Amino acid sequence: MEAVDHVDIRPLMPGTIVAVHFRDGQLVKKGDPLFTIDPRPYEAAVDQAQAQLASALARNGYTLTDAVRAERLLADNAIAKRDYDEKQNVSREAAASVKAALEAAKINLAYTHITALVSGHVSRAELTVGNIVSTGANAPLLTPLVSVSPIYASFDVDEQTYLRYLGRDANAKVPISLRLANEEGYSRDGVIDSVDNRLDTTSDTIRVRARFNNPDGSLVPGLYARVKVGGGQPHPAVLVEDEAIGTDQDKRST
Repeated sequence: MEAVDHVDIRPLMPGTIVAVHFRDGQLVKKGDPLFTIDPRPYEAAVDQAQAQLASALARNGYTLTDAVRAERLLADNAIAKRDYDEKQNVSREAAASVKAALEAAKINLAYTHITALVSGHVSRAELTVGNIVSTGANAPLLTPLVSVSPIYASFDVDEQTYLRYLGRDANAKVPISLRLANEEGYSRDGVIDSVDNRLDTTSDTIRVRARFNNPDGSLVPGLYARVKVGGGQPHPAVLVEDEAIGTDQDKRST
């Protein structure tokens, strides 16, 4: 069994973990808080960028006035076109660069609040409150998160099974069912999700993935199950045991 979505939660900003918002093994929804990294340094960076923006906007008022004055001078040919363009650019660039810095500071602050990217099961918290985390290639794993329903069952089928059932019209519905090791019957029905694009010549098999609903969460990634692939609906038929069939040269009879 394989999870449809598997996310390794890692920090995007360095700092100290100040809160863990889930219990080990808890079911979480997309957007639920998982970890909080100390946001105070990043809040200070946002405040500083906002102050710089206010100062840039104040300077922008002066540069706009200067640009208007330069426009009048340009009309009287009292100023070069190059000088006029420079004054226009100064008024635009001053605020634009600070706005970009402010936006970056806000994004960094948002990264200190780590939330679930998908709904599913979290594992245990690998790092708890008080631990200092880093980013980049050495970013530690905080917890893995896997989706619950639906879930994939991946398996290999031989060439004959592929040609008989799976190599037909892509829109054809192929019956497929699943049972666990402690079940007698095939209790769950699913659908074929994908078939690999090549046959493994070493094993003469092809990889297939089926999708099953898992509302109770009893199917978990890594679990082994038995899968049955069928070619049609059940129908009445006469069956004869192999022991009752005799062979005489090229003829078979009961």
